[in-house]
Amino acid sequence: MQTHWQALAVLTMARISLGFQVQSIASVSPDLVAELALSYADLGTLLGLYYLPGIVLAFPGAALGRRFGDKRVVICGLFLMALGGLMTAAAWDFASLLVGRLLSGVGAIVLNVLMSKMITDWFAGRREIVLAMAVFVNSLPIGMGLAMLALSPLAILAGWSAALAATAAASLAALLLVHLAYTKHHNDSAGTEAAGRISASDVLLMCLAGAIWGIFNGSVAVMMGFAPTFLTYEGHSAAQIALLVGATIWLSAASVQAGGVLAQRWGKHTLLMAAGALGWGACLALLASGVGLSSAALIGAGLVLGLPVGVILAMPSQVLRPESRSVGMGLFYTCLYLGNTMLPPAAGWVQDLTGRPAAPLHLTAMLVASMLLLYALFHAVARRRVPG
Repeated sequence: MQTHWQALAVLTMARISLGFQVQSIASVSPDLVAELALSYADLGTLLGLYYLPGIVLAFPGAALGRRFGDKRVVICGLFLMALGGLMTAAAWDFASLLVGRLLSGVGAIVLNVLMSKMITDWFAGRREIVLAMAVFVNSLPIGMGLAMLALSPLAILAGWSAALAATAAASLAALLLVHLAYTKHHNDSAGTEAAGRISASDVLLMCLAGAIWGIFNGSVAVMMGFAPTFLTYEGHSAAQIALLVGATIWLSAASVQAGGVLAQRWGKHTLLMAAGALGWGACLALLASGVGLSSAALIGAGLVLGLPVGVILAMPSQVLRPESRSVGMGLFYTCLYLGNTMLPPAAGWVQDLTGRPAAPLHLTAMLVASMLLLYALFHAVARRRVPG
């Protein structure tokens, strides 16, 4: 296997542990609520806390990679995830769960930022980069799916503590995999703080690309979080809603991979972005319209929303120099975590303000469509930038 494909395989398999741990609290939530007397507000806090450190740690995490080496810092991130998993498994109340979850989240943020930079190092300038990014990003839903399949039965057999301990074991396995099987790229070097300077135009470009990625992920969270409420308002049963939302999640993962394959075979990155942004936006608008096509609208959204994912994740590689890639990816992921954190509360505020269950979906449809405008602006700036 060529070294760049081996690097992709190792990092993708290791990142599955992140998705596995993200979903772990949700997978054992009934037991946690019952045995530790958690409120649903406590549960929601635990669910959202995992990515919250990203707002303040994405940029410093990238700097750590530049200072100490990407592979070394990723291994430390996996160690923190394992330690956090053990702490949640040994927790006795909400506060101890909170500490373990926060520690896991810190490790996951470092992991997410630097692994993306490492994949970019290996595939920058290669035609296969969009396909590689599509494969890499799908590791998260694969890990979440495995958690849904494995952790609930494990909690029934051995208790929620054993299920949460399994996430620590997965993180340790990923740590060993990276340590033993990942070959460092020549752009992975320690002690290069001064080489990390980034031009003003590249900062703008990374903020534009990061805004697209933040809108994308925040919009997925809004759709998955608010569509069930809207479907309930329309009269769908809980079983129907669970089936529709579950099918949409799995179809979206398939569409991510389809987008990567299409980009690899045909190019046409702008066409994939347009199909994803406008198609997804149209499906959300159709869903919110209440014309009785909600099932078709959600399924359609799942089929098209993932098409531009690989294109979005390949955008940093088009403008960042190798020596500024860590800093640039830190900016990119800071925008991601801002979008993930801010869009769902904003959608809830719009629903409270209007009193209409469809309002968050209308807002999200407009935001999703705006990704195409941001994409066009990114390329307009990139054509006129002064290389840094």
